[in-house]
Amino acid sequence: MRRSWSRICALALGLPLLLTIFLAACGAGGGGGGATPSTTIKIGSDLPVSGKDTSSGLPAQNGAALAIKQANDSNAIPGYKLVFVPKDDVGPSGAHDPAVGKKNVDDLIGDALVAGIVGPFNSSVAKSEMPDANKAPIALISPANTNQCLTQEGADIGCSGANDLVPSLRPTSKVTYFRIATTDNHQGAVIADYLYQKKGLKTVYIFDDTETYGAGIANVFEQEWKKDGGTVLDHKSLPSSTTSFVQSLTVAASTKPDAIFCGCTDSTIGTPLRQQMLQVGALKNTPFAGGDGIQTSGFATAVGVTGGPAYSTVAAVNPDTLPSAQDFIKTYKATYTLYGAYAAGAYDCAKIYIQAIKTALDKGVKTPVDSNDATQAKVFRQAVIDAIQHIDYSGVTGHHTFDMNGDTTDKVIAIYQLALVNGKPDWKFVDQLTLP
Repeated sequence: MRRSWSRICALALGLPLLLTIFLAACGAGGGGGGATPSTTIKIGSDLPVSGKDTSSGLPAQNGAALAIKQANDSNAIPGYKLVFVPKDDVGPSGAHDPAVGKKNVDDLIGDALVAGIVGPFNSSVAKSEMPDANKAPIALISPANTNQCLTQEGADIGCSGANDLVPSLRPTSKVTYFRIATTDNHQGAVIADYLYQKKGLKTVYIFDDTETYGAGIANVFEQEWKKDGGTVLDHKSLPSSTTSFVQSLTVAASTKPDAIFCGCTDSTIGTPLRQQMLQVGALKNTPFAGGDGIQTSGFATAVGVTGGPAYSTVAAVNPDTLPSAQDFIKTYKATYTLYGAYAAGAYDCAKIYIQAIKTALDKGVKTPVDSNDATQAKVFRQAVIDAIQHIDYSGVTGHHTFDMNGDTTDKVIAIYQLALVNGKPDWKFVDQLTLP
């Protein structure tokens, strides 16, 4: 007689000798066919933590690691252990590499226990990672990405035509990428306004490093500078493979600019461009400015305070000004030696994941059984994404919720000037602007 599987299971439950064998097969629910969900939950990161980007990415990784350690120490998610899985996206050039970042994210997606990823740090890396993360799906929360076209569309912000990236970066049309840094359509405008309106500079020569971030913020800066009434003498794009800038700087010097603006990072063209300005006598005392790409201790140490003033912005609040950040800063500096502009931001990214993971668990969503349980990984990761989309989080960088594009509603730009701080070159806080 042919019997149904459920009938066989029912009979088996009455046979003590076969009980152990059949129980797993007769179980129901959850990922892995009813096997016990894992009590290990992983949070990955993808940041540039070595080579020329060490002073940018390593502090961010440290911030995320600290948040996860504190959560485990305080038993923040009872019955579960969080495991941090950090990845380094620095490539053969010694700087952030989109191809390495994409592989890192694909590897993290392949581990079913990874619930989400802190990062990336650079907008060019984000472009390579976002489509795969969106299709997986798995959340990315960046402490530092600022290019507005990663999440927004429209000619008014420079995100149309070839810069209309959203359809390719969000192939499912669902939001899985989030960030707590303010976007460059604000950052580039703020530094332009500061130099023109507050410092009285009227003419500028612009360079960019051809990357997503660098070209993007340079274009925004140029647009705002002209809107303010300033004159853009020229705008040149120089790839990160450039080693000598003297000829380009000599041409720039011939235009007698009031300032040089660089859309770049310290690891692309920022550091050598500033250093070689000192070799062109007419530019030795010319003010130099950039966005958060140059706001690193590595840049400050490498270029020093010789020559004209240097200014930068950070697309987030200065944590030193917030009472809520003081315990974090004290603990971080007692634990790690290298502090950076986005250490606090990455700490908050990890904390947002922890809150979202707790929300998913409280709703009864099961974790995957193990690292190979891809089916339940999709379910749990989507639950985490859903929780992030509706998060209401107050942390060391302020109060964050996310808009329909995944961008933070907490829009703050901090302004810094290179100076001697405690006897060594560093970035001295000047001012900050909270945007509507």
